[in-house]
Amino acid sequence: MTTTQLIAQIHKKKSFLCIGLDVDLQKIPTHLLEMEDPIFEFNKAIIDATHHLAVAYKPNTAFYEAYGIKGWQALEKTIQYLNTNHPEIFTIADAKRGDIGNTSTMYAKAFFDDLAFDSVTVAPYMGKDSVEPFLAFEGKHTILLALTSNQGAFDFQTKTIDNKEVYKHVLETSKNWQNSQNLMYVVGATKASFLGEIREIIPESFLLVPGVGAQGGNLQDVCKYGMTKDVGLLINSSRGIIYASNQEDFASAAAKNAKDLQTQMAEILTK
Repeated sequence: MTTTQLIAQIHKKKSFLCIGLDVDLQKIPTHLLEMEDPIFEFNKAIIDATHHLAVAYKPNTAFYEAYGIKGWQALEKTIQYLNTNHPEIFTIADAKRGDIGNTSTMYAKAFFDDLAFDSVTVAPYMGKDSVEPFLAFEGKHTILLALTSNQGAFDFQTKTIDNKEVYKHVLETSKNWQNSQNLMYVVGATKASFLGEIREIIPESFLLVPGVGAQGGNLQDVCKYGMTKDVGLLINSSRGIIYASNQEDFASAAAKNAKDLQTQMAEILTK
């Protein structure tokens, strides 16, 4: 999917909502556990109830890898379901990969060629030759970790080197990598106050913004400081939507919470 197509969907749905599909079998409704593939059945119900409200879905691969081959098969079925039934929706493999060149190429092939995701999250710590193999895939996007929503982000990301924070070095350096036009960046909603300076470095790039909802991030602040003329934001909510209920009404409860966020987004876009 191209950025232009993503922007068109944002305006069509009046939404820049990304829903995180982070499935924990201990949290889903118990009646699903009787099914052959409870993870996929949970995801399918969430997608069916919310696809008109979201422009992106983001499965975190750890929640699938934890269940071995069955979890990986559920992930494969989920992305196939999305690509078949809702090809207009942007898909994100939240895998946080990143390794030396030949290994990164294989990671990229796994998520872009085999599973057919539109994008994958990548850690920048190993530098240029660990990220460019992802950027080489035409029509795909690499979402680079820049300033994350967790408390531990202050351990390294905001430390200064040569009077500049590490996350700013990441942003500035990555702009010079081959095919950098395929880059997006992760910036946590809990770091909204940093967005003004971030936009000075990457004024037009799309940002994937986790942390709205359960982690305490504020949608209004993120939009105030981070929105561009083309919106430039994908606001992710995971637990606040998919675990709105652990009863048989879980899908409709998820849709209600998704609708609440989408309504706020529509108001922001109108303004």
